[in-house]
Amino acid sequence: MKRTAVSSAHLTVRSPVPRGLWRELHESDRDAVPTQAAEWLDCVTAAGRYRDASRLYELPGGRLAVLPLVRRRFPGGGPVILHSMPDSWGFGGLIAPGGVDAELVSAVLDDLSATSALRVHLRANPLHADVWDAATAGRHGVTAIPSRAHVLDLSGGFEQVWRDRFKAATRTDVRRARKSGVRVETDSTGRLVPVFYDLLLRSFDRWAGQQHEPAWLTRLRGRQRDPIGKFGIIADRLGDRCRISVAWVGERPAAAIIVLRGGANAHYTRGAMDPAVTTGTQANCALHTAAIEEACASGCRAYHLGETGGSAGLAQFKSRFGAQPTDYARYWIERAPLYRMESAIRTGVKRAIGFRDA
Repeated sequence: MKRTAVSSAHLTVRSPVPRGLWRELHESDRDAVPTQAAEWLDCVTAAGRYRDASRLYELPGGRLAVLPLVRRRFPGGGPVILHSMPDSWGFGGLIAPGGVDAELVSAVLDDLSATSALRVHLRANPLHADVWDAATAGRHGVTAIPSRAHVLDLSGGFEQVWRDRFKAATRTDVRRARKSGVRVETDSTGRLVPVFYDLLLRSFDRWAGQQHEPAWLTRLRGRQRDPIGKFGIIADRLGDRCRISVAWVGERPAAAIIVLRGGANAHYTRGAMDPAVTTGTQANCALHTAAIEEACASGCRAYHLGETGGSAGLAQFKSRFGAQPTDYARYWIERAPLYRMESAIRTGVKRAIGFRDA
C-alpha cells in the first residue's frame, strides 16, 4: 500500500485503498450507499475518464474511514481535479463504520485542501448533510451548492412501507397497473441494457421539449454524460447488484429503472420512459413498487431515490412512496472561484436560448 501523507496529530492518509479493506468497511457502515462501493469506483475508472485516487484515513485509536475519490484524466496530464463522485456517477463522501462526524470531515477537508488539486468536488451521502455543513462552515475556498434528494425508510419491511408510507392514491395506482396487465421484468445480466437505453434516448427528446432546448443538443449532452457503454460496464462489473427493471405494456417497453444494491441500502440511479406507452398505465409506480419490495426482502434499510433538485414534479412523484426530502449540499474546494465563473456562464447561455430547468 502506498502511503501518500505522513502521520499527523489527526490522521494518517493512504492511497489507493485496498479493495478487501474497502469492502469490509463498506459492508459495516449502515449508511453506506452502493455508489460508495469499491466496485462502483472501478466502474467509473473503467469508463475511461477518471483514475483511482481513493483515500484511506486512519484516526488516532485505529478508527478507519474511506473516501471514494477519482482524478479526472486529461490528455498530456492537465490540472489535478478530484471528484467524490463525478456528475452523473451518484453519491460519494465518507464511509465510516464508526459514524461520520464533524471532526472526521474537518480532518478530511484539511487533507484535501493540502493536496496539489486545483479543484475538489464532493457530493456526499445526503444523510450526512448536517455534519458536512458544520465542517465546511466558514472555510475559505469552499463553495456550497444547495441540493435535495429523497430517501425512503424501509424499516418494518414491505408490508409496513406499503401500508404506512405509500400514499393511498399510489397503492390504488399500483393495483390498477397490475390489473391492466403491466408486467415488470427484472434482470441483472445486462440483457436489458439496450431496452433501457432506447427508452433513455426517448426521454432525452421529452426533456428537450420541457427545457425549451434543441433535441439534438439534449441528445448530445445526454450521450456524453450517459453513453450506452457506461451502463454495459456497470451491469457487467456489478452483476446482481445492478438490477435493471422494465415495465412492459403488452409487447412494448413503457418505462425502465436501474437500481443498485450494496451495503445496507438500495439506490435508484436512473429512469427512462416512453410517454406514448406509459400514459394511463402507472408503469412507473409499478416499477418502483417492485424495486422497493425487492429491497425490503433483501434486508435494505433505505431506498435512495437520488437527486431531486428543485423539480416539483420529481419531488411529488418520489413522495408518493413515502420518500422524505433530504436537503444537503455539494461542495467545490477550489484555489480560484472557478465554479462561480462556470455557473455564471451557464446561466447566461440558458437565458440566451430560453432554457427552463425541468
